[in-house]
Amino acid sequence: MDKEQQHQEDLQRIRGFRLIDDDFMNACFDDNIEGTELILRIILNKPDLSVKSVKTQKVMKNLLGRDIWLDIDATDSENTEFDIEIQRADKGADRKRARYHSSILDAHLLSPNEDFKDLPETYVIFITENDVIGKGKPLYRIERRIEDIDELFNDGEHIIYVNGADKNSATELGKLMHDFFCTDPSDMHFKQLADKVRYFKEDEKGVAAMCKVMEDMRNETAKAASWQTKVESVLRWLAKGLSLEDIAEGEGLTLDQVKGIAQQQKA
Repeated sequence: MDKEQQHQEDLQRIRGFRLIDDDFMNACFDDNIEGTELILRIILNKPDLSVKSVKTQKVMKNLLGRDIWLDIDATDSENTEFDIEIQRADKGADRKRARYHSSILDAHLLSPNEDFKDLPETYVIFITENDVIGKGKPLYRIERRIEDIDELFNDGEHIIYVNGADKNSATELGKLMHDFFCTDPSDMHFKQLADKVRYFKEDEKGVAAMCKVMEDMRNETAKAASWQTKVESVLRWLAKGLSLEDIAEGEGLTLDQVKGIAQQQKA
């Protein structure tokens, strides 16, 4: 496929993008305080909520286990921390994933010398394409309770699932979900979202930025495929008993890279 043909294909794909689509969402919400504020005000029913910072695809490292990437990481004026996850696939919104995200948030939000009471309030919010809880509600709030006295535990941890399949135009939440699945900014209810979508679909600079994102994705995919080919080749040589040094020289890899592949095979 030549460059012009690829460019036209990219333009066609951009026209079909929605906010529920990962890469488009990343572009539309990165540093977008106004749009993120709108989402949180509607979902939490807090019209006065004020967002002070927003980042997309923020990495939170876990030295003893699995890292997480936050789709949208936001903090409000009261230092409440929000992790908004946009999930089209049901398996991406597993209940234990919500639990894990909440635990990693906590691990990153308390400094060594701080008291536990200083741990800020946190929200892990999943916006899903389908009703993954399956009870027909537009929104599900998950809170810890003291069962013996039927009271909230009030530890500051909150998990919310938003049912993207519920697009009831009579509610603000339904209108929000409509906008998340809308391809045409002219058909969207909320200007805060429509303006960003229009920029990346219709503005020359915005479209160029999205084309660059798509080109970077193709390059990353090609790079990953090339690395996987190298890994498979190293594994074949290892099975034949070739030394690590000879494999590294033959495959154009460092000795540490070959050792890493060998260790992964043993694991």
